[in-house]
Amino acid sequence: MIAIKDENINEVKYSIAKNSKEEANFIKEVLFAIKKIDISDLSKISKLEEVVNSLVSSINSAWNKNSKCVKITKHSKSWWNEECNCALNNYRTTRSLEDWKTFKSKVKSSKCNFFDTRIQEIADKNRGP
Repeated sequence: MIAIKDENINEVKYSIAKNSKEEANFIKEVLFAIKKIDISDLSKISKLEEVVNSLVSSINSAWNKNSKCVKITKHSKSWWNEECNCALNNYRTTRSLEDWKTFKSKVKSSKCNFFDTRIQEIADKNRGP
């Protein structure tokens, strides 16, 4: 008999949610960093390296400031979005039946939208229904 161990792989990554205020802030900070770069004298390689390192430092700083740590496990839900978060937090605050129904509705619509998109991507990739 061979024992099969249930493997739990946890991955941690930093991310910024699409179309969030953090994404908008990140983009603004990167654009500001690009605008303030002095490119008047790039005739020497050392000056170019300095400009590139400055840009990299600014982008890393903006990323660290606006991204959040996300733990991905085998139980993570890809379809969960900010609407689900807001509805759940609202329900936890009020504990009303109406907010529970709203939360369940948001979860259902988020799942449907996510899986419809995934199915369409797979169909487009495989060129079939």
